[in-house]
Amino acid sequence: MNLVFQGASALALDAKGRMAVPSRHRDALQALCEGQLTITKHPDGCLMVFPRPSWETFRDKVAALPMSASGWKRIFLGNAMDVEIDGSARVLVSPELRAAAGITKDVMLLGMGSHFELWDAERYAAHEAEVMAQAMPDALQDFTF
Repeated sequence: MNLVFQGASALALDAKGRMAVPSRHRDALQALCEGQLTITKHPDGCLMVFPRPSWETFRDKVAALPMSASGWKRIFLGNAMDVEIDGSARVLVSPELRAAAGITKDVMLLGMGSHFELWDAERYAAHEAEVMAQAMPDALQDFTF
């Protein structure tokens, strides 16, 4: 099954650090991975949320990196947490990962194809504004909209 996740969802974590999985993604995640997810750090200061099959592909690529990338292996693999969508369609984001991404309550969940990015809402707004203020990269110069 080859699902592509896209779109942004503004969400709020509850007092225990749980995030409700948006209804539009629930059935697909149940079918794809029976609600089994893996969350880890992203170099841009957010978190990556993978359905387990996508995580396994990513994990294998990271594990195959040379020793020169051992620091990145630690960031991606050493911080990975396996989680499950609970009976109330929520996912627990660990205190360690919330702290790493500056997440307190309000978050943005972005569908990024094979996985999601989870951002602190204010941090994401600042990141997006920064990207929009930059010149368009060469790779997009000839891109037609």
